[in-house]
Amino acid sequence: MEALDTLLLSRIQFAANISFHILFPTVTIALGWVLLFFRLRFAHSGDEKWMAAYRFWVKVFALSFAMGVVSGITMSFQFGTNWPGFMETVGNIAGPLLAYEVLTAFFLEAAFVGIMLFGISRVPGWLHITATALVAFGTTLSTFWIIVLNSWMHTPQGYEVVDGVAFATSWWEIIFNPSMPYRFAHMMLASFLTVSFLVAGVSAFRWVIGDRSREVRAVLKTGVAIAALLIPAQIFMGDMHGLNTLEHQPQKVAAMEGNWDSGPNTPLLLFALPDEELRENRFEIGIPNAASIILKHHADGVVPGLNDFLADDGTPLHPPVSPVFWSFRVMVGTGFGMLGLSWAAVFFMWRRRDRHVGRAKGRWMAVEGLPKPLLWALVPMAFSGWVATLAGWYTTEIGRQPWLVQGIMTTDMAVADVPAPMVLGTLLAYLAVYASLLIAYVGVIAYLARKAARGGDARPDSMSHSGKANVVALNAAE
Repeated sequence: MEALDTLLLSRIQFAANISFHILFPTVTIALGWVLLFFRLRFAHSGDEKWMAAYRFWVKVFALSFAMGVVSGITMSFQFGTNWPGFMETVGNIAGPLLAYEVLTAFFLEAAFVGIMLFGISRVPGWLHITATALVAFGTTLSTFWIIVLNSWMHTPQGYEVVDGVAFATSWWEIIFNPSMPYRFAHMMLASFLTVSFLVAGVSAFRWVIGDRSREVRAVLKTGVAIAALLIPAQIFMGDMHGLNTLEHQPQKVAAMEGNWDSGPNTPLLLFALPDEELRENRFEIGIPNAASIILKHHADGVVPGLNDFLADDGTPLHPPVSPVFWSFRVMVGTGFGMLGLSWAAVFFMWRRRDRHVGRAKGRWMAVEGLPKPLLWALVPMAFSGWVATLAGWYTTEIGRQPWLVQGIMTTDMAVADVPAPMVLGTLLAYLAVYASLLIAYVGVIAYLARKAARGGDARPDSMSHSGKANVVALNAAE
């Protein structure tokens, strides 16, 4: 029983660590490119609203970057303290991939992030733009190597096992394993959607508390436009990723759909309470034939069932059903909420695109014709990307259980032989620190937004060119 407790607690601890860590790379991956967009717009137009946007959001980038680095280092230690069997078995593959991430991506980010953060008024404009571009590229390259390793764990190829240890036979096959392109694209789009709602939500918050600067309007419209454009692309990529998962991990798809028996005309369940003891669902609400149509593109398509994945003694060879089933629905539900809100906001902005805020009439109108209820709705949606990302990762990672590396090693083969109370103690410490840091992170962003709002009146829309130059000089001196 102690071994089982150690395994469960170690899984919870690693889940807590990676859940906390992934929040910040999800922000920095896309925010680097958004900052580059702001910087290029300022260089092209000379409009100070874009530099003001850059100055505000580069602080959020720096905060997120630091949090991601620290939490990532902590997570890497757990490979040795909690999961030594992982590196003992697949370290010949996982080790080089993690090293590639450090050598090619982290060093690139570390070399230029200082210029990006502090060189605005100290280096030529072209060099500052180059530094911003290289940092953005570094975050993407880092994502690539991490996704390569994670994808290989789901769909391993290009290896051989000798005396229980995996060795690489083809690095090309390892890197470009069957699920990598779909996971990488899905993660990149998830990051851009996370950032689009973050910048839109924080900008909406600044507007609500009284910041009427041109910067706020520009950033709000940028965030909403990115979200509206990329949500359909993410839905399409999610469908492609699902079809790839159906091919390589059908038991995961069966858990996502809550489908127990293989067969055609499978409904898409909107709500159900999976019962693993009875191996059936209670209180089902579904759309007839929809799962077969989505997964097989015709109503007669056969969708795999969970009962196909049982050992001879009845032991389930599929992941826990309820966590995968519900996390998938949280991810999809959040995504459609993003779709509806971003498209509604774009519609109202487009309809009144020729009106300025001062001309908008009626108590229900706000930014560029955006109704105030939609503006207020954007505020709590600022961190909706985090919700969707975590739900997607839970679907993916819980969905591969009982495997740690598909077909090579199960999770219980990798766990350390340490007392359960020791793992529990470190778990509680992690949770306390993570909760404090997360509250502090959100609090700092709210503080920066309120501080910017208090200074917003110092940057009136009608400021002269010389006046703008003075403000830039004062900001640089600060």
